[in-house]
Amino acid sequence: MTFEPGDNVRVLPSEKPGHVRTPGYLKGKAGWIESLVGEFPNPEELAYGFSGKPERPLYRVGFRQADLWDDYEGPAEDCLYADVYEHWLEPGEGAPT
Repeated sequence: MTFEPGDNVRVLPSEKPGHVRTPGYLKGKAGWIESLVGEFPNPEELAYGFSGKPERPLYRVGFRQADLWDDYEGPAEDCLYADVYEHWLEPGEGAPT
């Protein structure tokens, strides 16, 4: 595993054609690793009939709502959690945990 709970990460901003499992609104956004969910076949490859091997780590990543939505008016401590595969993450500046 590349990341540990509490590590700051950033979702890669890259665009990839076809089936992807990372929501567009998270691309380029900073957050933190909440936990490791496990290792699973890559769903982006499974969608095209490939084996999805090797299995890839899937992390639960936390994001501050105010960092995701320009017009967010809720409490500053509101967070969104999403499961993101390791190949979509890089080390980065994130919200403190």
